[in-house]
Amino acid sequence: MGDTTRQQVSSGSPWEPRIGFSRAVRVGDRVHVSGTGPVWPDGSCDADPEVQARRCLEIIATALAEVGSSLDDVVRTRMFVTSPDVAEAVGRAHAAALGHVRPAATMVVCGLLDPRWHVEIEADAVAAR
Repeated sequence: MGDTTRQQVSSGSPWEPRIGFSRAVRVGDRVHVSGTGPVWPDGSCDADPEVQARRCLEIIATALAEVGSSLDDVVRTRMFVTSPDVAEAVGRAHAAALGHVRPAATMVVCGLLDPRWHVEIEADAVAAR
């Protein structure tokens, strides 16, 4: 059977211990990155949905790097947006970061945890070691 070593990443989000989750988990070559909101270290949040999506993807890239992976390894993303009106802006950021690997992707309109957020993104990757 393959490697089942479990690596967990924390991003320092106050929600991680309160809800009981990790920013990312790697088991073997599989990496799962939790839904990631567009928050800066000081707790601020830019109002622009494209900037928010870029920030989500930056946080995801950092989490992937912590377990020896990268955006190049992403095979699946899920983008949760608050309105169809922000879909194009979020899509531009997604294409800029991931268009070269073109992962399977889904975009869903829904409510999000923080009313400032227009987008939250999660990702799955398969990383060789």
